Amino acid sequence: METVQNRVEHPTFETVWAALQENDRQIKEDREQMRELRERFKETEKFIDSLGKKSGETERLMKENAKFLDNLGKQVGGLHRSLGELIETLIAARLWEKFKDYPYNLCRHYQRVYIYDEKNRAITDVDILLADSEWVMAVEVKRELDKKDIEYHLERMERIRKYPPAEVVGKKLLGAIAGGVVEPDVHKLAYKAGFFSLELTGESVALVPPPKGFTPKIW
Repeated sequence: METVQNRVEHPTFETVWAALQENDRQIKEDREQMRELRERFKETEKFIDSLGKKSGETERLMKENAKFLDNLGKQVGGLHRSLGELIETLIAARLWEKFKDYPYNLCRHYQRVYIYDEKNRAITDVDILLADSEWVMAVEVKRELDKKDIEYHLERMERIRKYPPAEVVGKKLLGAIAGGVVEPDVHKLAYKAGFFSLELTGESVALVPPPKGFTPKIW
């Protein structure tokens, strides 16, 4: 079995899952605050219209509201990024074991691998890249996966093949999608596209059983 030196120790599923739930709760609260603030903006605009001009007090109120909304938006964005990182951490942990029934030994893994074109411009990135001496698998991770994510991952696979990073050069390229929440129809679309499909459970990440006769696409 291949091993990787200096492998990063992952948090337990229990601790990270608890953090995910807390982040979800906080995001919902912040979204509600943003909704309420937008309503305040509407009321303020109506008041300004009724006056026919901006008074000094209403200008001040508008500026304060705009500043508060901007700060809140940044906070929510940060929570989304943190949540995405936590989901990647959960899914990346010993992900190679989910493919033990296949002829792969994908125990080397990399996260956030950027793909550059011939002008050295970053054109896409791979959330998780699994590899062995013959195979490599690009895994797209989302909190919630939908049809558009599969379509974009298909485009990403073509870019990876056209501009392969060092970890991909000379190897057979496979694809997979993984999410915290994945609708059954999305799993079907993923397998139809030739991807493996994985989903978080309360305790681990599971490989959704492929349909009978499934053959993963090789790029």
